[in-house]
Amino acid sequence: MILESQKFDIIAETERLIIRPLNENDYENWLNEFTNRFPSQHRHDMGKMDMSKCSYEWFKNLINQHQELALTDTAYIFAVFLKEDGRQLGKVDFSTLERDDFQWGRVGYSFHNQHWGKGYGQEAVKEALDIAFKMLNYHRIEAHINLDNPASIKLAESVGMAYECTRKGFIYEFGEWTDNLIYYLNFIE
Repeated sequence: MILESQKFDIIAETERLIIRPLNENDYENWLNEFTNRFPSQHRHDMGKMDMSKCSYEWFKNLINQHQELALTDTAYIFAVFLKEDGRQLGKVDFSTLERDDFQWGRVGYSFHNQHWGKGYGQEAVKEALDIAFKMLNYHRIEAHINLDNPASIKLAESVGMAYECTRKGFIYEFGEWTDNLIYYLNFIE
């Protein structure tokens, strides 16, 4: 259920979650969840991170960057919070790939590893896709997934995304051009 609808102030709720952009009041919670991450579980999990440079001023700048990305229709970054106690569980983001006759975007998602295995990812991404189609006016959303990331594949499939193809040498990461699986979902009214 979507509660508010200005692009950079969108707030949505599910049974257990609140999905919205970060605001300045989230700093302590945000920092705490990064600090409490478990060690890396696999190569696509950053695990514990050095947060020593992430001051309150740094965080305010991050929020301003997120708002600028939304205002320019470049990207929309939504934090995911647990309703029960307000903990920040992770994020779902959308990048605009092409507008005009395409209305095409990419979805990304990451959740703090201490919250894995509880269904929060599926619940958040499903609601975020609803935002992407109904409020951000995308027609097609793609997920670009590394071949060796079964958890991300499972999440994409669980929210109704379908495998389309494998793009060879698609993204430069880990010091090389990597192949990516392309999962997609089109908006159907």
